[in-house]
Amino acid sequence: MRFIPELGGVLPWLVAAAVVAATIALATTPLVRRTAAASGLVDLPDRRRVNTRPVPRAGGLAVAAAFLVVASGFVVLDAAIEAIPAPVFLEPEHLLALLVGGAAAAILGLVDDALQLRARWQLAGQLALAGFAIWLGIGVEAINVPFADRPFVLEGILGVAFTTFWIVGMINSINFIDGLDGLSAGIGAIAAVTLGLISLTTTIGQPYVAVLCFILAGALLGFLRWNFHPAVVFAGTSGTMFLGYVLAVLAVLGSAKVAVALLVLGVPIIDTFWIIVRRLATGRMPFSPDRGHIHHRLLDLGLGHRQAVLLIYGICSLLAVLSLLLSGTGQIYAFLGLFVGLGLVLFVLTRRGLVAEELVAATYDEEAEAAAGRPSDG
Repeated sequence: MRFIPELGGVLPWLVAAAVVAATIALATTPLVRRTAAASGLVDLPDRRRVNTRPVPRAGGLAVAAAFLVVASGFVVLDAAIEAIPAPVFLEPEHLLALLVGGAAAAILGLVDDALQLRARWQLAGQLALAGFAIWLGIGVEAINVPFADRPFVLEGILGVAFTTFWIVGMINSINFIDGLDGLSAGIGAIAAVTLGLISLTTTIGQPYVAVLCFILAGALLGFLRWNFHPAVVFAGTSGTMFLGYVLAVLAVLGSAKVAVALLVLGVPIIDTFWIIVRRLATGRMPFSPDRGHIHHRLLDLGLGHRQAVLLIYGICSLLAVLSLLLSGTGQIYAFLGLFVGLGLVLFVLTRRGLVAEELVAATYDEEAEAAAGRPSDG
């Protein structure tokens, strides 16, 4: 892995943009938290959630605001002084897809935070976001595939279908993994930094896109000050929808870095896939809530809240390093290996969880029967 020769001139922009975004998110999150609490946007404890007290949600609006303000400022300033010239492939429409689409994603998420929309309406909004991005020229044109010496070209309806699947899938992966304090924000920051670093290599050579990635990472790190365990505010659907959409678009801008994003975000992506498969196999709706996610299973194994989050951070960081060291096809092979390995782990953890739940249920039934003065059937 070799970085671009002009890295020295780009580095101050990366650091300054990330620090400004982090500062804005750090300062605005308490304001968003107070506003959410006053508006009744609060997650109450229940059997599925891990929070033991009411916590305001919609904190992701601070992340969205920090990213959109700093990224828009960077685009305007750079157009005036051309410190980091925009690459020839990057059209104004692409930036509109990123910035306007990101704002729309946050707003749609806020509507869900306020009204608790049904899954079908959430999906309709996600499809609309994907359609908006595609209309403005965002699209995956080719992907590396195993056992092939060249990328598979995606043209016409096939490219539209894959890009739609990519954006919607990324939004839901981030949403599904947002079950512990700081988990989605931390994973998103790792992914943003990784996409930024890969954009600075000679193979990709996209310093302009790298700055946008580091702005997102900075905004997430500023928010993590308030969102890490014990969190005083949750990202909410406004945060997860914004983060999933922006990561999906950043991974597609220019030379598609889909394989990189697949690997570094392998844990939430694979967790989402197996959760949906398990729900469908048991006759349930794919978006019905439960405690079957990998972070829930880690808690069931006895890990503490922070331990589970840090373990998943560590796995994602290792995958990030792997994605930087491997080529495009190698990244796909690594993702397939992770898919099988993590799938087996999730299967074992799920079986153990189901057995434990059955034992708890049986014990509860016996205690209830004893209290009622009736003998147990066992």
